Amino acid sequence: MIASVRGTVTATGPDQAVIEVGGVGLAVHCAPGTLAELRVGQIARLATSLVVREDSLTLYGFADDDAKALFELLQTASGVGPRLAQAVLAVHTPDAVRKAIANADTAALTRVPGIGKKGAERLVLELRDRIGPVPIGADGVTGVTGGSWPEQVRQALVGLGWTAGQADQAVAAVAETVDGETPPVPVLLRQAIRLLGRTR
Repeated sequence: MIASVRGTVTATGPDQAVIEVGGVGLAVHCAPGTLAELRVGQIARLATSLVVREDSLTLYGFADDDAKALFELLQTASGVGPRLAQAVLAVHTPDAVRKAIANADTAALTRVPGIGKKGAERLVLELRDRIGPVPIGADGVTGVTGGSWPEQVRQALVGLGWTAGQADQAVAAVAETVDGETPPVPVLLRQAIRLLGRTR
């Protein structure tokens, strides 16, 4: 497994760069944002993921290890191959992908070419519990990109003993009551617990 490469950038193209390592030029497929940072003649270091197929060995490159880890995680979802995983990272930053999956923001995910509504729902369903920590602002409140109160309430409910399915239903019911400014998470959590209390 080639985990990273460091060497001189000898060429860049629309979807790949050639990096010379020890006299060997490696073709590395990169998203446009990563390619934009590379300069021919300069030394670059890319985190890489080697995708092995019967008829090919393809090296994908990323600006950092976080993007690479997310690229590999995305491919564990059914129907997601390396090209689609890279397309996700071409459209969104790793943090934005995590937020979209954690908050079930299918609208953000369907902005990726090749992902429809069902594909976005499948990504949320299969990866939500494995996506890792969702970044929040310094004050503990999520940014304008949709907020992660649903995930915070959901995790709290699961921690209190309800199933993930029950937590999802409660969060969806609470979300329907939120109009205008979002109340603090503890208030929303109490509301969800009251709803679940009726169904126990």
